[in-house]
Amino acid sequence: MIKDQKDNLFLLVKSLTKSEKRQFKLYVGRLGVNNDSKFLNLFNILDKLASYDEEFILKNGDVKKQQLANVKAHLYKQILISLKLNPSHQNIRSQVREQLDFASILYHKGLYKQSLKILDKSKELAIQSEEKNLAYEIVEFEKLIESQYITRSIGGRADELTIQAKELSALNVIASKLSNLSLQLYGIFLKTGYVKNEEEGQQVAEYFNNRLPKYNIKKLGFREKLWLYNAYLWYSFLTQDFKNCYRYASKWVDLFYENPTMINLNPVFFLKGKNYLLEALFFVRSKNKFEEALLRLETIVNDKKFLRDENVESLAFLYYNLNKVNLHFIDGSFEDGLSLIPKIENDLKKFTNRIDEHHTMIFYYKFASMYFGAGDNKQCIAYLDKIISNKSLSMREDLLCFSRVLNLVAHYEAGLDYHIDTLLRSTYKFLIKMNDLHEVQKEMIKFIKGLQDVYPQDIKQAFIRLRDTLKTYEDHPYEKRAFLYLDIISWLESKIENKPVGQIIKDKYIARSQAL
Repeated sequence: MIKDQKDNLFLLVKSLTKSEKRQFKLYVGRLGVNNDSKFLNLFNILDKLASYDEEFILKNGDVKKQQLANVKAHLYKQILISLKLNPSHQNIRSQVREQLDFASILYHKGLYKQSLKILDKSKELAIQSEEKNLAYEIVEFEKLIESQYITRSIGGRADELTIQAKELSALNVIASKLSNLSLQLYGIFLKTGYVKNEEEGQQVAEYFNNRLPKYNIKKLGFREKLWLYNAYLWYSFLTQDFKNCYRYASKWVDLFYENPTMINLNPVFFLKGKNYLLEALFFVRSKNKFEEALLRLETIVNDKKFLRDENVESLAFLYYNLNKVNLHFIDGSFEDGLSLIPKIENDLKKFTNRIDEHHTMIFYYKFASMYFGAGDNKQCIAYLDKIISNKSLSMREDLLCFSRVLNLVAHYEAGLDYHIDTLLRSTYKFLIKMNDLHEVQKEMIKFIKGLQDVYPQDIKQAFIRLRDTLKTYEDHPYEKRAFLYLDIISWLESKIENKPVGQIIKDKYIARSQAL
């Protein structure tokens, strides 16, 4: 039986670099008895396979079917131990935890003084690196040892450790509450997208305010401020307050520049902050600042001093390329942006196991929108079909809805109206099911449905009426979100003025720039 590449051990083996494979073989080969071991033979077979094939493994290896699960588990563990010993996977957290293990060994041997000396140094390193959970764990261990290692200074030492434990605990509680709030808001955004109506807006506001812990900004350290800005950022995104998105994303990024050692200690959060800053600038349509921020991101990810692993590599690819695409939506240069698509799509294959399907589908939506803006509606439909036909997709509901709305418009534009009634019905049903049928969508569906009854000489007036109707929703607190996904008004103006939609957006961008 051939399984897909979702087998965890197979994925781990395939993720190894040449140097990591070499180190693994050296690690297991340190004992001669391992040279012909079942788990090493299994490793060699998996390393050569293009896809996981259990029948091939059983046929060509010396592992029986009833042994395979145990051999796989043992191999998985040995690979992780080998990777743990690799210098490239060593970081401050692992160093502190290693020192904790050493201190524990010394403690159990009754060498209290030596154990305390190691703990004191590792605690200082943990605090400097904003690893306050580890620091608290160390203080608790110190308290345990001090209760057995009696000295004349125990009174002062007890007070010192008690105060330190209390301060660290308080900061850890705040950080935990803020990180919980941030994660929960992000979860809401991933499920539903931006708030759709006043009721949802009130629910999100109450949710945020009820869970936001009390804090004194002057007493917060780097980690606590990072989670604070993170929480405010997601609240601002949900409520479409993009000026505050920019404000808190800027605070987030500036926090790293004020604490430069944290960039390589927390590269993932640094990259995320840069990405959210670019997203905010995209939504406020500030091209100059966007280009400047994008250039800084490119400079950072290409800097050899910037710490990178497979995870950081995939995030750098994701954030840089999504924002390279977004740049062309600010000024309507869609035709120029089309050249990006083949390379990005090809590179996406390299990150199949590291970039989730949700973000892959966001790329497809961006590609579809790019082709729509460039007037290639058939290619637009082809990319939208990748989203619509994916029945197992876990993606933001609002993007799923607008994929169908754009698909409807693209079919009309491409002249593929032979089954437009079927598309209208399926789109309408989907929006109702998702509880996402709002005024902009209603007007769009009603308009396209009614076009077949409009005389050719009256079509231009029909476009003008729809444009005038939709413009009343441009500044509506909840209806305006429709225009974040699909610039319907520019499309309508392109039909009215008989110009490409990209040219309309470009003209608007130039007019905005001249007005500043």
